[in-house]
Amino acid sequence: MKNTKKNGFTLIELIIVMVILGVMSAIAIPRYLDSISNAEESTEDAVISNIRSGLRQAASDSLYANGRESWPTNPFDVLKEAPAGYSGEGDLAAEDGEWTFIDNGDGTGSITHQRADNSRYQWDYSAGIQTGDVAVVGSLGQREDS
Repeated sequence: MKNTKKNGFTLIELIIVMVILGVMSAIAIPRYLDSISNAEESTEDAVISNIRSGLRQAASDSLYANGRESWPTNPFDVLKEAPAGYSGEGDLAAEDGEWTFIDNGDGTGSITHQRADNSRYQWDYSAGIQTGDVAVVGSLGQREDS
């Protein structure tokens, strides 16, 4: 008597499993990439929010000490700890997760950050111009593509 027991899966079963895995990956991969992008955007927002808070505190400290509000030339100077990836190079961020400040030499500059997908964003910064009796507190712009 012959043994007619089959071992393994049929070709149709394997094809159905491959189709199901393909559909699942077509849905999951874009969502995963979106979640990474959202996480990086949230991280950027947190760093910029910390800088804004530090700048307000620096202006208050300056008002108390000197009678005039002022912001530092480099906005990262107001942070107790610089964010991970901060480099004081003064060029555009060129590595994943890198933060830089580009000083234009006139009290203005740009904060730049490069994300893991190699997209780069920047925020315009101005320390403000202090002349005579007029005190102009600086500004920190919104996120822009770089």
